[in-house]
Amino acid sequence: MTQMTEEEFWAALHNLPVVAPIFYRLYYNDDGSPIIYSMEELPGNYIEVDQQTYVLSAFNVRVVDSKLVYIKPVITVKKLQPNLVTGITCAPQDVCVIVDPDQPHVKWNIVNNEFN
Repeated sequence: MTQMTEEEFWAALHNLPVVAPIFYRLYYNDDGSPIIYSMEELPGNYIEVDQQTYVLSAFNVRVVDSKLVYIKPVITVKKLQPNLVTGITCAPQDVCVIVDPDQPHVKWNIVNNEFN
């Protein structure tokens, strides 16, 4: 095994490849809504974000005047609601029992109700 000389060591150290800088970006639409968080250089509108924001990757945000603005989350309540046209056909006596559409039935859909 041959040993490296001091000159070879310093030459190897000075010839290390240049490491590209790390950046975190949020790409967004023209209306400010987020598209994707990325560490890549992609086409489109973006703002630089810090590492913590990148890791969280929140989508309840908007970009306004090149600044990240968090939007208060909306509370969504899901509820079963009968529907005459579309939905899952269930027994009239029990919504838990799915029946063939040719049998007497009630159609049910899941509806989202949003509150602030």
